This record gives sequence, structure tokens and C-alpha cells, in this order.
Amino acid sequence: MVVVTPSASKRHNRLARLLANALDLAAGPEWNADTDFDVRLQDVPLTNRRPDVVVYRADTIDISPTRPQHVLLIVEVVSPGSETTDRVVKVDQYAKAGIAFYWRVEQAATGIPLVYTYVLDPAVGSYRDTEVFTGEVKATAPFPVTVDLGAL
Repeated sequence: MVVVTPSASKRHNRLARLLANALDLAAGPEWNADTDFDVRLQDVPLTNRRPDVVVYRADTIDISPTRPQHVLLIVEVVSPGSETTDRVVKVDQYAKAGIAFYWRVEQAATGIPLVYTYVLDPAVGSYRDTEVFTGEVKATAPFPVTVDLGAL
């Protein structure tokens, strides 16, 4: 089945890029943060996802496909039409794949993004809530990072 989705908005892409840039700077030499590539969640049935931002082990930059064991954090920016996929489907798939951290960015009606952060609870195989940020992200996990998304 082929599913066609409209291109992301400029605001969506900018949010993803700002987060990727901040995460890349904060992550240190062991991790990279990038956009626009697939993560192979499982081989059978074949399940690939293209998150908005992926923080992955720097030493795996030339390994393809990128697999869950290479990934530390995935960020999804929710857009109209992707709400259920980003809030329910993807988060469940990422947790089952064992990805330690998940962030979801909601584009609020006020124009100031909300960032929901989650950490994997391996005992139950699902994420638990950690922090919620409005505009400015000052996260401590998976590593300290600060980024002002309210200045868009």
C-alpha cells in the first residue's frame, strides 16, 4: 500500500531543524542529531519510520539502515493529519523497538510549541512521561540541552 502525505509546513520543518541543531551541539562527540532519514524498526514485517529528528550514535553514520540500537532519542513534530500516528502509533512502535527517549512537539494554537518528553520504562515496554516544556526546552535527559522554540 502506498500512502501519500502532504509536505510538512515551513513551521514544522523549522521546529525540527532548530531541535536537531540544538541536540547536535549538546550531544557531544558520541552522538549526532539529524533529520530526514529512515530508522528500520523491524525487518519482519518491514517497518521503517522517518522521524523528524533522530539522535543516533556518531560511529554509525555510515551504517545503513539505521536500527533502534543506534538511536538514543526520536523527536516527532505533530502536524495536522499526523496527530494519531505521532501520538499513538509511532510512540508505541518506538517503545517496542527499545528506543530510550521520545519527544513529541505539539504546535499549539498560541503559536508557542509544547514539547512533551518521555523515557522508556523497559520493565513494561512503554514510555512514561517526564517533562513538558512550553516554548523554551531545558531538558536534562538524555543529556542537558536548551533551545528556545518560542522565538519562531
